[in-house]
Amino acid sequence: MRTKIVSILAFFLLINANAQNKKWTLQECVNYALEHNISIKQQELSKDLAAEDITVAKGNFYPSLNSSVSQNWNFGSYIDNYGGRVSTDSRSNSFALSSNVTLYNGNRNKNNLLQVQKSLEAAGFDLEENKNGIMLNVVNLYLNVLLDKENIIIAQDQIDISKSQVEKANVLVEAGSQAKATLLEAEATLASNEEQLTMAKNALDLSLLNLAQLLQVSHKGFDVQDVALTIDSASLIYNDTDLIFNTAVANLPEIKSAEVLVERSEVDVKTAKGAFYPSLSFNAGLGTSYQHYQGEKDVRPIVDPDTNTITYVSNGFGKQLEDNLGYNFGFSLNIPIFNRFQTKSSVTKAQINQEIASLQLLDKQVKLREAIEKAYADAKASLDQYISAEKSLKAQNESYKNAQVSFDNGVMTSFDFDQVRNRLVNAQSSLANAKYNFVFKTKLLEYYLGIPIVLE
Repeated sequence: MRTKIVSILAFFLLINANAQNKKWTLQECVNYALEHNISIKQQELSKDLAAEDITVAKGNFYPSLNSSVSQNWNFGSYIDNYGGRVSTDSRSNSFALSSNVTLYNGNRNKNNLLQVQKSLEAAGFDLEENKNGIMLNVVNLYLNVLLDKENIIIAQDQIDISKSQVEKANVLVEAGSQAKATLLEAEATLASNEEQLTMAKNALDLSLLNLAQLLQVSHKGFDVQDVALTIDSASLIYNDTDLIFNTAVANLPEIKSAEVLVERSEVDVKTAKGAFYPSLSFNAGLGTSYQHYQGEKDVRPIVDPDTNTITYVSNGFGKQLEDNLGYNFGFSLNIPIFNRFQTKSSVTKAQINQEIASLQLLDKQVKLREAIEKAYADAKASLDQYISAEKSLKAQNESYKNAQVSFDNGVMTSFDFDQVRNRLVNAQSSLANAKYNFVFKTKLLEYYLGIPIVLE
């Protein structure tokens, strides 16, 4: 038994360890965020509500059917079911069915159905827009993590170099060929590099925390899969902002949503105008009743016209329901003449809302063009920065090699050598930043073009 318990505990500990050691890919992060994000779930429920509105709107085309049942007690003088006045306590039941259907009401039922269908369509596009926004946030935070990891590698390389410099300085000081100040400067540089590594690790922890919070998962043990991003021949492939805009405006859900809302506003105007027209409805019903005099049998008198004698026959519950059964049907026409300008005002409001919806569509198109042009300008700037940083890094690498030789031969002081190293580190960091900025801006342009975002 004890062995079994230990095995179970080991199994769960292994699962927990695997969960903590899991490294999330970008696609896994995106899929998880889209599946578990609270705002997305809320919008999905809002879309479900819009779908129910369609069921309600379709129901307006069907006839209604209602039933009613009543139980009454009568005391004192009253008129009975046969039209006679009686003064006997009684109880009675009535049963009725009624139905009503709208035949015409200015096409308001038809237009109302179109309205809710457009609302559902817009809700679907709004949901898709929210998903796209979350996806872009995930990509951005994922790239931040990769950048911070690369900065850690750069900082760790500098620590390795500094440790080597400390060892060399220590040998030279012990041999008496260098002053102790040389060793102290090397140790100070090492301490500074260790501080930079700590800062880089803190930045990584913060980036991982931000991504974990966006995914709504625990940040403990959370990590992402490393992706070696390389730019072999950096170039801006998509250089026509008009092409990007035309593609985006035809496909992005935020634009489609605004277009659908314009279409719905047009239907709103038609719906409001429908109140000017007459409405015609058909109604039908049937009803019956039962009455019982307290303390008496259910009978009714029958008068023989020949002998003028009265005979009482049974008049029970079923017999009364059958005898009292009646039907009715009819048409109802309602013609609006004057309703205190309510319909006119509703039409005017609908027309104003139509203009507002058209302006909102135009505003979204203008902002989309601005966003695309800015993304293109940012991508171009990032590309220029990357090319410049790449050239700078090559130059700083050569400078560092020469400085290393000069320092090893005692020609260059440790202070001057550290200045060269710092320029090299700055060049490495600038290149890394430019690379990830360029990648994200390029992916953003690809998003506007409808190209799936993949890191490679």
